[in-house]
Amino acid sequence: MSETFFAPCPRGLEALLAEELRACGATHVEVTHGGVSSEGDWAYAYRANLESRIATRLLWKVGFTRYRSEEEIYRLASAVTWARHFDTINTMRINVTSIKSPLKSLNFVTLRIKDGICDHFRQIRGGRPDVDTVSPDMRIHAFLTEETCTLYLDTSGEPLYKRGFKRAKVEAPLKENLAAGILKISGWQPGQTLLDPMCGSGTFLIEAAQMALDIAPGLARSFAFEKFRHFDAELWREIRRAAERRQRDEPELPIFGSDIDPRQLANAEANLAAAGLAGKVELLVCDVLDLEAPDDEGVMVSNPPYGVRLSSGDELQDWYPKLGDTLKRGYAGWNCYFLTADLEMAKRIGLKATKRTPLMNGDLDCRVFEFKVVAGQNRG
Repeated sequence: MSETFFAPCPRGLEALLAEELRACGATHVEVTHGGVSSEGDWAYAYRANLESRIATRLLWKVGFTRYRSEEEIYRLASAVTWARHFDTINTMRINVTSIKSPLKSLNFVTLRIKDGICDHFRQIRGGRPDVDTVSPDMRIHAFLTEETCTLYLDTSGEPLYKRGFKRAKVEAPLKENLAAGILKISGWQPGQTLLDPMCGSGTFLIEAAQMALDIAPGLARSFAFEKFRHFDAELWREIRRAAERRQRDEPELPIFGSDIDPRQLANAEANLAAAGLAGKVELLVCDVLDLEAPDDEGVMVSNPPYGVRLSSGDELQDWYPKLGDTLKRGYAGWNCYFLTADLEMAKRIGLKATKRTPLMNGDLDCRVFEFKVVAGQNRG
């Protein structure tokens, strides 16, 4: 039986996510603002959770209604057959988001949805699930438009960008699904040389190494669907085994990372080790302005400092032209990609951006600037 799903993702990566979901077996794929809707069976849902590098989570549509008041939303919540999906021993959390909803209080809507779910369980099971806002077994998501309410049951649990292994943290970590999307935007392919010269905790490096070794991003973690009452454990074992069998093992990869701060490199090294990638990536303590290219050509990706993160605006105005000089002098033949919230970066760096891709990094309106560096490239 085909079910309907919605997968949110960082804004700007919807088309790339649609490609991923089709590869997992999705049908009726439709790109919308901030995510992708799709249809498929439970094998598809399991596979999408395991394999998607870009989705934030996979939501299963379980209810829909038009509404004019909170009571109609309550009736929808009480009518969904929740007791077929999970039990009273499971904890739950309810998240409500809206666009142009006329209702005055989303908190009250959340309360009425909770009341509807609990009343359903009392009627069917004689008890009700407890609420856990920190680490629930089940996450119920409600999305309100001006006239409609859709209820989803989260098949993922923790966000999918939480791969299950990253340990060391830095001041401004880049989410894994955004890093994976930027790698795909860059066109980098396994086997090509890749460099992140300001690698921080190593997010780009880990995502690239997993892609190079064909490691499914969800192999190290668990998912909410494993607690569903209709969970097919044998089907899930088969899907996991297929992913494990296709993994490759190479002693070293042409993937390089550097950072001016040795503490950041220690974080990256710890995270690579936690991901089972110790020794696969070459790390170096070095200022990007002094770093020699590790190959004659390759792809550079980075999330440089842009005021919000590490440096003041005045420092950046002086630093960007130096970065441009470094690229021009030492990286002819390289394609360079920088994620930044500083929309003036392309003008300040002194090189012509060949492409600008809008992306949202959390609440920050960002761009991925592409610079194709050629020998003797003119500045300004």
